[in-house]
Amino acid sequence: MTTKNRLYSGHQPRFAVAPMMDWTDRHCRALHRHMSRNALLYTEMVTTGAVIHGDREHLLGFSDIEHPVAFQLGGSDPEDMATSAKIVEDYGYDEVNINVGCPSDRVQSGSFGACLMQEPELVAECVSAMKAVVEIPVTVKCRIGVDEQDPEPALDAMADAVFAASADALWVHARKAWLKGLSPKENRNIPPLDYDRVRRLKQRFPDRFIGVNGGIATLDEAEGFLPDLDGVMLGRAAYHTPQLMGEVDRRIYGETCEDVSPWQAVEAYMPYLEAQMKQGVKLARMTRHMLGLFHGRPGARSWRRILTVEAIKPDAGLEVVEHALSAVRPGDSTDDGDLRADTAA
Repeated sequence: MTTKNRLYSGHQPRFAVAPMMDWTDRHCRALHRHMSRNALLYTEMVTTGAVIHGDREHLLGFSDIEHPVAFQLGGSDPEDMATSAKIVEDYGYDEVNINVGCPSDRVQSGSFGACLMQEPELVAECVSAMKAVVEIPVTVKCRIGVDEQDPEPALDAMADAVFAASADALWVHARKAWLKGLSPKENRNIPPLDYDRVRRLKQRFPDRFIGVNGGIATLDEAEGFLPDLDGVMLGRAAYHTPQLMGEVDRRIYGETCEDVSPWQAVEAYMPYLEAQMKQGVKLARMTRHMLGLFHGRPGARSWRRILTVEAIKPDAGLEVVEHALSAVRPGDSTDDGDLRADTAA
């Protein structure tokens, strides 16, 4: 990415797709990029140990079409975070982000993720160490607190520390994380959302980039945050109903452009699918991210069924996608039961 388009200085990521384990892999990101030129896309979280010692091409490899794309790191050792950040930068990513929000047992045992809400100065040390070795933005994604913490001082302490260390942005999942008593899935739904807490943080830091994440399901909702905050990050909504991303460039970035329809997105994605299959990638690894593209539209159930059943066959090729696409062609008739079943799913 050129300097003039640098994230958080030139290109403001008003809309981002959240890092989601097992979901936002390179194939998912490539699909999303075909729907929005501007959305900031995040990788799944990868630990510093994996980045430093693992199969880097497998863990870090991505396609040039994905830019702007950010890499999320899990770790808490400043030296390892700096080493990993440099590797990430050398791979060509546009941002490196520190995970201070994941509540799983795995990250707790490794002393990173949401438990770092209790150690803001350590997070700041990581930011400083990373900033010393990379030129790309270093950002943080956190919760508003964990367990019995009071979100007012807890979030302020995190923001004060990381901004003093020159973090380029803070993305806030507007819920507490309960490290004891709730599963990672429950932590995405049960703790109440407190968007006003994030707005109050922005009032304290009017000149710093602060974005919000958590429970945002539609672009209507996303637009409602932008007068007060710098960016909005969608997770499950962007994954399960990716057709909304076809409106992002017009609605969120104000571009004069036609929305990208699901049909256009599939057609544009086909050369990518073909190229990846030539490199040995199985079709089903990619089409699993496409299942929600036509959610709520006539033929969506057939689309999902065809991809689910046929893409897993050993010799599955582009003809499977063409077959599925024929079930949802614009103007094709379908029985009302198909639409009702899909809408209720």
